[in-house]
Amino acid sequence: MSSLGTLADLPVEYVEGLTARNLVPLWPSLRSVLPYGIPARRTKPVVWRYGEIRPNLLKAGELTPIHKAERRVLVLANPGLGLENMQATPSIYIGMQLILPGETAPNHRHSPSAVRFVVEGEGGFTAVDGERLPMEKGDLILTPSGLWHEHGHTGKGPVVWLDALDLPAVYALEASYCIEGQSQTVRNEPDSSQTRYRRAGLLPYTALGKGRSPYPLLRFPWRDVRESLEALAGVTPRDEMVHLAYVNPETGQECLPILGFSAIMLRPGETVRPTRRSASAVIHAVSGSGQTEIDGVTLTWDESDTMAVPTHAKVTITNASAKAPAFLFMVDDAPMQRKLGYYEDFA
Repeated sequence: MSSLGTLADLPVEYVEGLTARNLVPLWPSLRSVLPYGIPARRTKPVVWRYGEIRPNLLKAGELTPIHKAERRVLVLANPGLGLENMQATPSIYIGMQLILPGETAPNHRHSPSAVRFVVEGEGGFTAVDGERLPMEKGDLILTPSGLWHEHGHTGKGPVVWLDALDLPAVYALEASYCIEGQSQTVRNEPDSSQTRYRRAGLLPYTALGKGRSPYPLLRFPWRDVRESLEALAGVTPRDEMVHLAYVNPETGQECLPILGFSAIMLRPGETVRPTRRSASAVIHAVSGSGQTEIDGVTLTWDESDTMAVPTHAKVTITNASAKAPAFLFMVDDAPMQRKLGYYEDFA
């Protein structure tokens, strides 16, 4: 490989002339933006421990009333990307949001898409375009781009959920904004996960016609996901991962355009080595404990801890228990990469 010229090779007056005209020579920086082998990565493998997040989140509930916060969130910021940039990976924003009994997080809609993955508590709900979605531990709730949504809490004790948004990508494109709205009129019926989409492979007959909703299912109850993982584990060889994708039930495609979501079951004592991929990811421990090695960095984790995985990383995940399974929830940017045509896996 030939070595490239540097700025020091160029006359100072030439470089200054380029700068004055808002011009930059590419070749001195070419390898920084197009390195050989794998991308240059600033994202660090890191774990955010819920045992450390939770007391600070509850303190935020004491210090900041909901009307002053709008959304009471602590952002999980990757130190390699700069805490001020509020990125878990270059394309994934992750926050932990708290709502207390009787509170309402007001109605709004925005250009980034978001999901809520419930970490603890009972009595919370999200309303999306008039559909009331109960929030129970492990439930995944979609709030896609442009849809009105608000949160409330009619139970006791704190409710906490993990927010995952494609905010970094949308913000980088200078396309991120929000609109406030009046509180929604909520339909008096169970959500679609309890009525229209109770079982995979069965759809409302009208879904076969025209005019489909791009987001027919907004809530994926954890009890159904866990049951499906346990059933899949019974027929999955020990050398294969027990891994399920969350998809649009009418199309079989990813739920949202930029971010993808999946669930993993680690059988007792199991170690898995996911295929190395070009996608970045965030992994949240729904239950259990273990350790994850990411590019040689070993992170230990317990229930409700969250980890960042850089692009192109080599990953090994181990369940610490020889008696009980562990369950993980994963967010990645594979859907965006597939659409842009550069997604790869390295099996």
